[in-house]
Amino acid sequence: MEKFSLGSENLDLRIRIAELERELAEYRSGTVANSNGHATHAVNEDDEDEEEEDLAPQNQDDKAVRLDLDEFRRYGRQMIMSEVGLDGQLQLKRSKVLLIGAGGLGCPAAAYLAGAGIGTIGIVDHDLVEPSNLHRQIMHTVEKVGQPKVKSIISSLKRINPNPKYIAHNYALTPENSIDTLEKYDLVLDCTDSPQTRYMISDACILLGKPLVSASALRSDGQLVVLNNPPGEGPCYRCVFPRPPPPDSVLSCGEGGVLGPVVGAMGVLMSTEALKVLLSKADKKKRRKPAHLSPDIRPADAKDATKKEETPEPKKFYMTIYSAFSETPFRTIRMFGKRKTCQACSPVATITKESMKNGSLDYVAFCGGKGSGKYPPLRKDEIINVEEYNKLRENKEGGILIDVRDDIQFGMCALENSINVPITTILTLPIAPENDGTDGGERTPIPIPSWLPRDASIPIYFICRLGNDSRIAVQRLKKSGLVKGNVIKDIKGGLWEWSRKVDKSFPLY
Repeated sequence: MEKFSLGSENLDLRIRIAELERELAEYRSGTVANSNGHATHAVNEDDEDEEEEDLAPQNQDDKAVRLDLDEFRRYGRQMIMSEVGLDGQLQLKRSKVLLIGAGGLGCPAAAYLAGAGIGTIGIVDHDLVEPSNLHRQIMHTVEKVGQPKVKSIISSLKRINPNPKYIAHNYALTPENSIDTLEKYDLVLDCTDSPQTRYMISDACILLGKPLVSASALRSDGQLVVLNNPPGEGPCYRCVFPRPPPPDSVLSCGEGGVLGPVVGAMGVLMSTEALKVLLSKADKKKRRKPAHLSPDIRPADAKDATKKEETPEPKKFYMTIYSAFSETPFRTIRMFGKRKTCQACSPVATITKESMKNGSLDYVAFCGGKGSGKYPPLRKDEIINVEEYNKLRENKEGGILIDVRDDIQFGMCALENSINVPITTILTLPIAPENDGTDGGERTPIPIPSWLPRDASIPIYFICRLGNDSRIAVQRLKKSGLVKGNVIKDIKGGLWEWSRKVDKSFPLY
């Protein structure tokens, strides 16, 4: 049995090699650009990146795309796969892919797409490289801190493969500019980390008929989905997530943390899905038996040629879930298809190109961003800046300092004499009847937590990493009614401001 299996594999390999030799011979006269080889130019980081207007329109004559001998050598290991072949490689070279975000997802995705030979790669990002990016955003280096991310990533991509055309879009994507930015590309990768941006990108892709690969990663978990594929048939982001997550449940990598390999793995999977989408567009030529093979040798799929063609099943759509610390890290969940009442992709859709371009769509409000109440405003007398609080500490008038970060972050670094009461604990404090809108009634008295002072003359100050959760803590403690007469204040800007303006040796993270 083993001998037969090996013989079959050898036969398939011989057939595949012969097919590639035939295809190469057929294309050599019209496909190979330079029979003397291709001299790869040296990469100069001072080279100007291609500007947006240099991107050729999609209706150009793609038949002129060719491979030179250097590209045959470079891409040969993937071209010999039946899923790629010469037609597939030419399709990749014709393709124009836009990555929105040059961070933890965008870096590995862009690297593998460049390596695979995508013809045109556009990058959208308006941020600068920061030291906190380097543990996971692998295309940026120490020397590039302070540079625009699009410039940094393109210079790294050119070192991997100088052949693709790289387009820098060094600006923030908005509803007003999204249509013009996306319309010249064949495929879009959403490598961002905010719900409002994900909805916006999905809407633009629906309006333009572009497939979308979308992924996210936070802490040790990630998820991946391919949307609007095929265009007009696959579900969009609104179909999968009709309602945005509650604002107070949304964490960025800076707030929730992220494991570098997790976001890297999701970026690599994004590039895989992107290649699958692009290769599916390649012309599928019927395999022909090479003339120099023995008559009794034929391609493996020829034996099924006489079978009656079956009606294809409706396409199914899936989401991939990754949990790094799970015993079974990868899971696949089947999704529903398009929603009949979707605002973006259904027959009753209300979102149009005009409504996006004129800015009438407020994605921030839709997702509960600004003004959502996640971080409540405080009165002026409820806030103290870090310089003022430092003077109080120096004069031994600092009262009780409560750090509301979780115990992991508190263990990393903390101000002297501060006590740790996580915000999750503070949010369990009951709200006094006079503050919860009820008529009160009999309630069991709540014991005062041990971390609260019994003396009303002792002020209470809350601090956190960035000055957000501490604001919530101030309001919740006041609503609890557990303290009477104490001064309760938020330290504005948190430990980040403390490090910048008071003690520069205090660690930032």
